[in-house]
Amino acid sequence: MISYPKDKINVLLLENIHENGFNLFKDDGFNVQLFKEAFSEEKLIEVLPKTHILGIRSKTNITAKALAHADRLLSIGCFCIGTNQVDLVEAEKKGIPVFNAPYSNTRSVAELVLAEVIMLARKASDQSMGMHVGKWNKVASGCFEVRGKTLGVVGYGHIGSQVSVIAESFGMRVVFYDIQTKLPLGNAKLCNSFEELLEESDFVTLHVPESPDTINLIGKKEIALMKKGSYLLNLSRGTVVDIDALVDALKSGHLAGAGIDVFPVEPASNKDPFESPLMGVPNVILTPHIGVSTEEAQKHIVLEVVCKMIKYVNNGTTPFCVNFT
Repeated sequence: MISYPKDKINVLLLENIHENGFNLFKDDGFNVQLFKEAFSEEKLIEVLPKTHILGIRSKTNITAKALAHADRLLSIGCFCIGTNQVDLVEAEKKGIPVFNAPYSNTRSVAELVLAEVIMLARKASDQSMGMHVGKWNKVASGCFEVRGKTLGVVGYGHIGSQVSVIAESFGMRVVFYDIQTKLPLGNAKLCNSFEELLEESDFVTLHVPESPDTINLIGKKEIALMKKGSYLLNLSRGTVVDIDALVDALKSGHLAGAGIDVFPVEPASNKDPFESPLMGVPNVILTPHIGVSTEEAQKHIVLEVVCKMIKYVNNGTTPFCVNFT
């Protein structure tokens, strides 16, 4: 048990973490502050000297420079799957465990993927926008059922495998590729190569982490391998797709549509403007990084991360910690 009074332990939660996170820490006796926006490196340097527990999502970057001012920091919680926004090596050197939520948002992301697959196949997004400005355009040309179509899943982890299961329930044929050996679920077929998956698929959906190996994983060369008239979905990381190459493929007609939820550069908060070369391109669904933006996912993420952090503060255990074994 800790001897330091919990009401003296300062918890800083950033990026509009679900209010349940605030309540869980508060109910356990911690001193908690909650902010809607991400913090810059300069702002972190200002606040970290007095912070014991830090909670972030994907837009606050915890650099070595920031951590140099975090002598009181006990733990960092990433209220998401990814932890690439944290300098894990430096955190480990300082004895700061980093926790995340690798399991809590699987269903929410998978459902959005399949929703966008159907919307793209039916051009539903463009039709809806047209109706809002008074255009009635009832056509069947270029619209398809997803039943019988091939969905290629790149990255067959928690989310990718869940997408696979749901897609089969719609009658889709599923193929997948992963750099690690994964057991297929249902009737999913393992492709021998990434290139094979691209060539076979009517829809390609990406579920990979951000790393040096996945930056521009989908570029001009990879898009050229995809079927003419196929579709690309990225609900993983914004750096995985070369956006300019995607725009060119969409405008040329090589790709029939795309669903993009993540971007190389994203606004720091809901108050900041969004810009992308994809704006205005037909049959492109753009969403503001909402793959995990459901009440269920956010509650589960908060419960998973906060419980890990409180357990660590209470007894020093680090189960499922990202940077310590």
